Amino acid sequence: MMQRFRDRVDAGRQLAQRLGPLRGQDVVVLGLPRGGVPVAFEVAAALRAPLDVIVVRKLGVPFQPELAMGAIGEGGFCVEDRVVVSRARITPDEWQRVERHERRELEKRIARFRRGRERADVHGRVAVIVDDGLATGSTARVACDIARRLGAAKVVLAVPVAPIETVGSVTGADEVVCVHTPHDFGSVGQYYEDFSATSDDEVIVLLDSAERRLRESQSAGDDVDDDVDVEIPVGDVTLRGHLHLPEQPRGVVLFAHGSGSSGHSPRNRFVASSLYRRGLGTLLLDLLTPAEEGDRACVFDIDLLATRLVASTRWVTARPDAAGACIGYFGASTGAAAALTAAAELGSGVAAVVSRGGRPDLAWDCLGGVTSPTLLIVGSRDRVVLDLNRKAQTRMHCPTRLAVVKGATHLFEEPGALAEVSILAQDWFGEHVLAAAVPAVPKEGR
Repeated sequence: MMQRFRDRVDAGRQLAQRLGPLRGQDVVVLGLPRGGVPVAFEVAAALRAPLDVIVVRKLGVPFQPELAMGAIGEGGFCVEDRVVVSRARITPDEWQRVERHERRELEKRIARFRRGRERADVHGRVAVIVDDGLATGSTARVACDIARRLGAAKVVLAVPVAPIETVGSVTGADEVVCVHTPHDFGSVGQYYEDFSATSDDEVIVLLDSAERRLRESQSAGDDVDDDVDVEIPVGDVTLRGHLHLPEQPRGVVLFAHGSGSSGHSPRNRFVASSLYRRGLGTLLLDLLTPAEEGDRACVFDIDLLATRLVASTRWVTARPDAAGACIGYFGASTGAAAALTAAAELGSGVAAVVSRGGRPDLAWDCLGGVTSPTLLIVGSRDRVVLDLNRKAQTRMHCPTRLAVVKGATHLFEEPGALAEVSILAQDWFGEHVLAAAVPAVPKEGR
């Protein structure tokens, strides 16, 4: 089946193009946690609108939880898929048990995501409800009903993908906007290259970032350009990146993602957002072009990736708005090997390196030349990579630390694991980047 979206960020941007006519109207964007929030974040950015969550819980069939027999939402809302309930022969007691459990989870989610913030006021406004895709549409129907009950003047349901029959059957929305409506729909995830899970921590960071972005935009007008997509010319290719700089940054951290991921990686975005709040600029990079990403030889060409990371570093340090900033690298998986290789080349021009689930074995011959203080973060359950990092540490002569996140696997998807990575990275870059006086990155040819 043809994949239409690179990840949820790409899906959000494609969806935002369809929603362009709403820009300038009194809009509130409401993302369905968790996977809908990264999509909604991009929509809110394009419409320059506030972002909030609209919390809805699917009611799964007891013996097949992934199949929805209904959904519940804030304010006591509930819808029932009578066809599923009938076919699955769900008894009233079974329904009540599932609903009680999901209602408790819903209240926990509301408290966790909003963290004391008031719910966004949708009264008299256009409520744009966003998810990463629809299957049965039961959750979306509840979300639309909630928005209507809260006083929305117009309800727009917006999703990247949904079966055409579901789009035609959704009730409660004045308008349904969908990028792709296949007749032979299988599952939402089939239309994404990267459909990795979104954590609660990532949802919280995106909501915080959207609130800050809107506040800064309103105070500075429409010319805010410190949080932008950028293009970086490197030889005969142009690399894509996302640059977020505080005013007069003392440090900028460049992110090199791993194989199978992208500069839009929600895990790297989560860490980047926390570093920005600490006062660091961030550059999330795609070190390969879209055409190269499908070539396994390019994906594991560490010398190529490192060369482009060095060039991107020089591009950053040449910018007037980053003048004098110290440089740090944050690398994941193969990106960590590229970061270590680049750090060995630039020497004192890189103040610190953080590796998350890194593959330092792919930079084996360069490890002895790394002078930048390096933090190696590995999950305790990522046993093969943990062993590789222990061996790599013995080859490194610079200040190093191996931090093992208990219970975490390679992608740090376990509750709280990514938050621990973020705290470790903040502390390391705080000590070695923000507190450092590092010589400028050497210019090419010197």
